Amino acid sequence: MKVRKHIYVSGRVQGVFFRQNTWEIAKSFGVNGFVRNLPDGRVEAVLEGDKDKVEEVIRFMRKGPPLAHVTEISVIEEPYLGEFEDFEIRY
Repeated sequence: MKVRKHIYVSGRVQGVFFRQNTWEIAKSFGVNGFVRNLPDGRVEAVLEGDKDKVEEVIRFMRKGPPLAHVTEISVIEEPYLGEFEDFEIRY
């Protein structure tokens, strides 16, 4: 089953390779979408793909890379659109 999740991650999540690591994990699981830093210090991501693979990426995002400290994560389920052909880091 294909799903789409819109995610916001708060805490020490910028300047700790959070986007790069999320990109690597998403690519390894074949999940499409994007990840980017927000001006308010959060990280935003949209993930599309097989439900179990998207959940694996979210599992990583709940903790983040070693230097990160995630204090809150919001996961919003949205209708699957299939709008992405790849996963990218947006700037």
